[in-house]
Amino acid sequence: MTVLDHRHHTAVPGWTPGATAPRTDPAPLLPDASPVRVLGTPALEKCDPALLRELYRRLVVGRRFNQQATTLTKQGRLAVYPASTGQEACQVAAALVLGEADWLFPSYRDTLAVVSRGIDPLEALTLLRGTAHTGYDPRATRTAPLCTPLATQAPHAVGLAHAARLGGEPVVALAMLGDGGTSEGDFHEALNFAAVLQAPVVFLVQNNGYAISVPLSAQSAAPTLAHKAVGYGMPGRLVDGNDAPAVHGVLAEAVERARTGGGPTLVEALTYRVEAHTNADDATRYRTDPEVAAWREHDPILLMERSLRELGVLDDALARAAADEAEALAARMRAEFHADPELDPMALFTHVFAEPTPQLREQAAQLSAELAAEAEVQH
Repeated sequence: MTVLDHRHHTAVPGWTPGATAPRTDPAPLLPDASPVRVLGTPALEKCDPALLRELYRRLVVGRRFNQQATTLTKQGRLAVYPASTGQEACQVAAALVLGEADWLFPSYRDTLAVVSRGIDPLEALTLLRGTAHTGYDPRATRTAPLCTPLATQAPHAVGLAHAARLGGEPVVALAMLGDGGTSEGDFHEALNFAAVLQAPVVFLVQNNGYAISVPLSAQSAAPTLAHKAVGYGMPGRLVDGNDAPAVHGVLAEAVERARTGGGPTLVEALTYRVEAHTNADDATRYRTDPEVAAWREHDPILLMERSLRELGVLDDALARAAADEAEALAARMRAEFHADPELDPMALFTHVFAEPTPQLREQAAQLSAELAAEAEVQH
């Protein structure tokens, strides 16, 4: 007799026959059999031309933002920059599907998503410049600070979304993660609570193939990361992460489902990190040039421009306008980051606690005295 057979013959308080059966039918939760694609398929003709042009514009501007931020890092103007080059379709689509009242919970590689939401690049890059914990007001922008620890923003997204629903607000939270983040306990806890609470939250996992130098095959044996959704009781979706209209469409459906009471969704976007993990990483130690070259042929901008020109919704004038806007942004970034920031050391103690602790007050007083002494010597 198996354990389950034994349970059926034993009186257990609060237990009824059938309690071990699946709570829900797993079939509707299973992810797409193959990644959802729009570019190069008949589905492209059904897309709104204005949306397609907007996605293309944001991709072009986003690529230039990544390039300029990477250059600023090499010049010492940024302490570090984890580029999302090659992943721009995920970044711009995530920002575009959210309403003004919705919340974005980015990871450290999602600076472009933050900028695409309308936040000034200088403010978005403040954390990576090392001058402040964040450069923008999370409440005013409905955008959480860039999250450096893996997946810790995911439970925050669930908590905020659940609280908003309890308060009667039609708010959706979108948490962005990398494939490495799915191996963290915070990821498990966030998805479990989200499904149990039916919280209006969407999890976007950008599977770019590597968690720094660790390939996906060395950290997960799941058929896809989207399959992990089934174990928590939420739908999983699988999409080509370099196909901007496909990512936008899948995320838009997930956001609408969450907003209308359908609960959370886990979306896995298959993409690739073309640049190194950060400026401190040597990617040639764990991946080959042919591998990178193959993914460059599947570049999101290349795919988008080719398809939109064939469809007749993109011409030279529109492409030139997007390129000019991108160069203007890069020039503004160079000008703004050329000037050294004026910092107030006492700001270190601001916003640490609502009510400063005795230790914090003591440290603040000590620093204040040291600054005053330095100023006296200089004068």
